[in-house]
Amino acid sequence: MHNIGSREFLLALGIGLLHSCFALFVILSSIWLCLALWIQQPLGIIFSRTIIILWGLFSLSLLGVYVSGHIFSRRTDLLIYGIAFACSLVWYFSLEARQDRDWNPEVAEQLSYQKQGDLVQLHNVRHFNWHKNGSYDIHWEDRTIDLNKITGVNVITSYWMGPQIAHTLVSFDFSDQKPLVFSIEIRKENGEEFSAIGGFFRKYELSLVASDEKDLIYTRSNIRNEQVYLFPIRMPQTERKALFIEYLHKADELRAEAKWYNTLTSNCTTLVFDMIQAINPQTLPKDYRLLASGYLPNYLYDLKALNQNYSMKEWYQLAQINTRAKKYEQQDNQSSEYFSKVIRFGLPKAD
Repeated sequence: MHNIGSREFLLALGIGLLHSCFALFVILSSIWLCLALWIQQPLGIIFSRTIIILWGLFSLSLLGVYVSGHIFSRRTDLLIYGIAFACSLVWYFSLEARQDRDWNPEVAEQLSYQKQGDLVQLHNVRHFNWHKNGSYDIHWEDRTIDLNKITGVNVITSYWMGPQIAHTLVSFDFSDQKPLVFSIEIRKENGEEFSAIGGFFRKYELSLVASDEKDLIYTRSNIRNEQVYLFPIRMPQTERKALFIEYLHKADELRAEAKWYNTLTSNCTTLVFDMIQAINPQTLPKDYRLLASGYLPNYLYDLKALNQNYSMKEWYQLAQINTRAKKYEQQDNQSSEYFSKVIRFGLPKAD
């Protein structure tokens, strides 16, 4: 008798857990869908808000029916919600990234190139002249790169919303010309602003920007007043070349087919990690600091990619460029070559 009572209790507990899981699924999936509708606004804001309200009433009504067991069976309740939510998934995953939107001038052009051996002719390298009020003079240029002249790789982290989150850039040093920096960013439309939440819901396409450091880094340190750090990375020459070529391949991918940015899985840090992993003979460890990108320098330090003669605390003190970048503004020489030189004053070597 005792065993029968225990079995009945466990059976009732299991059924109760299944019911709770369904209720939790309805709540979480409805929140996800309402956020997707709010961000995407299909057919306009009024239509989207109407659908959000109707879906909220629909899901709450179904939950009420499910709990009470009235009107129709719980199995029918499950089927109705499952079909409705499946239709919403069909809508969401049918959203296609595009190349033909009204792009913000900062990302209007796409990087392209011709490559002959180790010589690379880059087209649409951004070199905007930024003003204090955030406006800029538009200028795109060509640059010729000899991959054998790469002398260093730097990871730049720019903090704009606290210590946990940073934008990640990668710059290449050369023996015969000024550095070149790459940045994986959202491809904003005119009038569009970045939203971390929107980045979860297919709001933005991906963009790869190749730029002069006086453009991409200066605008973050001197115009937007973000906290910017520059870390020289220990990397063999063969891997430096391979990483540069990986950026070219990424440019090929994005020109051939537009892709979605994702705040969590396809962003400025995770995509850089993927490229570095592609050229690295060893499997790099997955780490929470790839998602909490503000701690990426600590991850690099643990991998011994930073000079180990300095502690991480010393690295943060030495790598911050803001003070040096502000002093640059007071100099007569306002060339981009001099900017790149100034932000490296006092910076330790990679090895």
